[in-house]
Amino acid sequence: MFLFNRKAPRLSVDEARARTGGERPQAVLLDVREKPEWKAGHAPHAVHAPLTGLVAGAALPASAQGRPLVVICRSGQRSQRAAKLLVERGADAVDVEGGMNAWAAGGHPVVDERGNSGSIA
Repeated sequence: MFLFNRKAPRLSVDEARARTGGERPQAVLLDVREKPEWKAGHAPHAVHAPLTGLVAGAALPASAQGRPLVVICRSGQRSQRAAKLLVERGADAVDVEGGMNAWAAGGHPVVDERGNSGSIA
């Protein structure tokens, strides 16, 4: 068994929604896209922490600190990088395969910065 070749676990959008939704979510949905993408459309109740900030050493938002994290971006590329970075920092983090594109395609809600129907930018 070659442990160094193992990839971090990835969740489907349905698994991500199950873990981060409801009245008592198991984890925080952490959106690592940039601000214009976030403003155009994100999952309700997601927490915003751009990857550029995380790479530069920014702390997680208070509502995400010390909690399991389900990391999402537009397509799943940045979220993989962010999850790996967060795990290296000691966080419990996994990413969402397919990102917000898959989230929206799966029929899950997307809202803009005002809480109205949003779009994936």
